[in-house]
Formats: sequence, structure tokens, C-alpha cells
Amino acid sequence: MVRELVWTGFLSADGVMDSPGGEIEGHPAGGWVFRTDFLPDAFALKGEELAETTALMFGRRSYEAFAPVWSTSEDHAAYRDLPKYVVSSSLHEGAILEGWGETRILRSADDVAALTASDGGAIFIHGSGALARSLSDADLIDRYHLLIFPVLLGEGKRLFSRSDQRERRLRLRDSEAYANGVLKVVYDVVR
Repeated sequence: MVRELVWTGFLSADGVMDSPGGEIEGHPAGGWVFRTDFLPDAFALKGEELAETTALMFGRRSYEAFAPVWSTSEDHAAYRDLPKYVVSSSLHEGAILEGWGETRILRSADDVAALTASDGGAIFIHGSGALARSLSDADLIDRYHLLIFPVLLGEGKRLFSRSDQRERRLRLRDSEAYANGVLKVVYDVVR
């Protein structure tokens, strides 16, 4: 059975995905996720994903940001023993964090395609904007789990490429609106 590749993350209403965690991430409006009223139901998707996740995939920068935090976080304990894949042309083996499960470096979209053609369950990509754009452009992402926040940011990293490309259709799998203005939208890529 072919493995499904799923991108999951937070977007502003105008499609900016970067710096939900704080200004330190490089965006002057960083921290926008945490300035939205917290409703547990609006984040239920994140818990639902755990039951389906069989492996994690990151770009280099997201791996370097998440690994030191998630490896010791009780909120992310379920991820500790899952296989992890880091897609990077520059990361060296010595930079892999010890004690956070098996981690393998993939060097190209072709390596990702070979992985998704193997047996196994869903692989979830968290953050990793540049990786998500390149894998989307290569038509390798199968599903998007989006939490869209009621904020407009203007500038910032975009999930989807602005380059001219062929039309891609999405099929709505699930959606819900929450009282704090957050929208959950889950799309399958139609092939």
C-alpha cells in the first residue's frame, strides 16, 4: 500500500504560514496563533492526527527547531518513537538528535517519492514551508490538514507556490468552524 503524505499546519486567512510560535521565528507578527482565543475543540485535529501518524517528515530548518523541543515535550510524547525523515541537501548525519527515534535524511524529492511508494501508513509534515512548497510542486502531497486563523498578515511564507503551474483540484474531506473564528479544512488532492 502506498504511503500518504499529509501536510498539517496553521495558516492565516491570507495564506501566511510562518511564525505562529513567536517573533523569534523571523516574522514581525510572530505569535499570531497564540493571540487567538484558545478553544480546545479548534485544535482537536492535532490530536486526531496522532492516531494516523506513522512517521514524521521535516525540512532541515523545521527539524532543527522542533527536534530539541518535541523530543522532551510531554505534549509530543507520542512522536518520540516514530520514524522521522528530514529532507535536506545540506544536513549531515552528525546533526541528527540522539534519542528521538530513528531519523533518516532524504536528499531529494525523488527520495521522498520512493519513500511514499513503499508500504506503511501516513507520513505527516509539520511546518516546513519550503519543503511543503517543493513537494506540492512535485505533486507528492496527498492531503492538507489546515487550521485557518482569523488574521491577515500580508507578508510571510506561503504554503503554496506563487509560480504558474497547472490547476490542481482538492476534494473536501472534512471541515468545521469554531467560535473563535478558526476554520478546520481537510482536503484530499485529486489525482
